[in-house]
Amino acid sequence: MRAATASSAAPHADFLGHPKGVFVCFFTEMWERFSFYGMKALLLLYILKYHLFGDDAGFDLLGAYGGLVYAVPVIGGLLADRYLGMRKAVVLGGVLLVLGHLGMAWEGEQARIVDGVVIRDEAALQVFYLSLALIIMGVGFLKPNISTIVGKLYAPEDPRRDSGFTLFYAGINVGALFASLVCAFLGETYGWKYGFGAAGIGMVAGLVVFIWGQKYLYGLAEPNDPAKLRERVGPLSREWWIYAGSIAGALLVWQLIQRTWTVHGAMHLIAVALAVWFVWFLVRHCTKVERQQMLALVLLIIGVLIFFTLYEQTYGSWVTFTDRMLTKDLFGLTPGNYTPGIPWAIFALASSPVLMVTALRASDRGHGGLARTAVIAMVVALAIALVHDVVLVPQTAGSLTFLGAFFIVVLAPIFSWLWPWLARRGLNPSKPAKMAIGLVFAGLAFVPLMLAAQSAGSGVLASVWWLVLAYFLLELGEMCLSPIGLSAVTQLSVARVVGLMMGAFWLATAYSEVLAAQFGKLTSMEVLEGETFDMAVAASRYGDLFQLMLWIGVGSGIAYFVLSPLVRRWMHGVR
Repeated sequence: MRAATASSAAPHADFLGHPKGVFVCFFTEMWERFSFYGMKALLLLYILKYHLFGDDAGFDLLGAYGGLVYAVPVIGGLLADRYLGMRKAVVLGGVLLVLGHLGMAWEGEQARIVDGVVIRDEAALQVFYLSLALIIMGVGFLKPNISTIVGKLYAPEDPRRDSGFTLFYAGINVGALFASLVCAFLGETYGWKYGFGAAGIGMVAGLVVFIWGQKYLYGLAEPNDPAKLRERVGPLSREWWIYAGSIAGALLVWQLIQRTWTVHGAMHLIAVALAVWFVWFLVRHCTKVERQQMLALVLLIIGVLIFFTLYEQTYGSWVTFTDRMLTKDLFGLTPGNYTPGIPWAIFALASSPVLMVTALRASDRGHGGLARTAVIAMVVALAIALVHDVVLVPQTAGSLTFLGAFFIVVLAPIFSWLWPWLARRGLNPSKPAKMAIGLVFAGLAFVPLMLAAQSAGSGVLASVWWLVLAYFLLELGEMCLSPIGLSAVTQLSVARVVGLMMGAFWLATAYSEVLAAQFGKLTSMEVLEGETFDMAVAASRYGDLFQLMLWIGVGSGIAYFVLSPLVRRWMHGVR
């Protein structure tokens, strides 16, 4: 009821049919994802090429980072729910992210090999590790809470709720799409610090938009019990203990991220502990129906884990494969005398906060025409920049990761129409069937890369279009899998442990990062000083990994198809 009242609290409270706070959250999340994915597209290449880590160490670090990024939000969401409130949590997360991304822009001296020994700038490495820790903690506070704010802007029965979340998730994909085209391109072309710096500046823009737009959130993101938050516990208030704890957490992660085996080991132990608890809970505390629904839920969570173990190869083995074995230019249409300097997306993105603020303020004053014109100008500018940067700007291994978000943007409207169309005809697949289809497509995505590896084994770079086809198949799988996930947790979990099962879902996603890194290590190539890169050996290793991923994806998909009727019965009517 409070959200419904907020919608009508001020004249012109809605914009384009939705609460204006949704657009504030859209922009905050867009820039957070821009900074996050921009940094992620560069991370493995940076530690391999600049700090001269070996492939094994690089993949271990990537897995530890990814695992912590998805595990810490469980804590950040809990603290916001119980004490801090979503606004303060998002601002805290944003500040930590800005500090982390800007810290990544400090490179120090590039590593070099002297008499066969790698000499690294240890001070720069410590700044690098600390920056990763700040980013991990920042995501932990921002990511789970910004989407919760969107939900609070709508009354539970508001029919606009689903389309509002669709709009919000569009912000995620727009941020991810341009992140690679801007940050990865700048980092690989002009210097790593420019790519990481662009990610940091993007997060500053998101934080400024969020703070400026507080009036459109109508107090819905404030703490549930401000007095409890101000209550002193020893020398500090509870609020300042949380801030101090976040800094202490970052310092702890700073140490853990340098000892990747501790993160990987902790993930394995947590997985075992959750499995033991789950068996105990099923046996001691569930009725027959609850037991079957919980088993169905765990099977779906395991399917998500398998899918993202395959998917996260896109930021690991796919990036190194693209860098070493594929051509990069998609179209080769650059005019003879035209040399692209920097992506046009930089200018389009830089103007977008100004245009959005202009649109919202014009709407406040009742100038609907000006507000819509500002939004149209922003969309057109981004579209023109996208076409220019994809067609005319030579791509890099990191910038080509834009293909994932690109196909999500293209396919999402099709699938949002397809599922209701199938449902009206009684043909909409069940959750386990969609899981099966998604896993099969994820497995098939590795077939084009197997063919590319076979082609590159002759010593000639394979066509980048094999990668395009792989991303297309992979995103078809994600579109099938996307209706499954958090909704299944809320629908199938026993009510008294739904929070724990939600945490288990995110921890499964975190665990998939660790597993993906371990699989990626199967492609490791340690080229010693004075040696040349052996394309034939590399092609064989990549081909073996891609074939293994194919069989894991397709095999799991077939298993879920076989189990689908049983899982549907265990779901007891949940769609």
